[in-house]
Amino acid sequence: MQSFTYVVQDPMGIHARPAGMLAKAAMAYPCAVTLTAPAGTADAKRLMSIMRLAVKAGMEVTVSCEGEQEEEAAAGLEAFFQENL
Repeated sequence: MQSFTYVVQDPMGIHARPAGMLAKAAMAYPCAVTLTAPAGTADAKRLMSIMRLAVKAGMEVTVSCEGEQEEEAAAGLEAFFQENL
């Protein structure tokens, strides 16, 4: 399993548009992608699951990738977070 931690910088947190972009980015990889925040854990490939976490600016989240291409997924999603959130 590969994982990384990120502190959300976007002033609006993970709202609908970036949550949709995140789900789309996660779906590009065959491995399981999990997003863990203070409110719980979500399947990062499911928009509503991400939205349920209500991640705000300054919150720390952990992204875990497990399975086929987990290294590529972790690197790609970490870059996504740095560019978009």
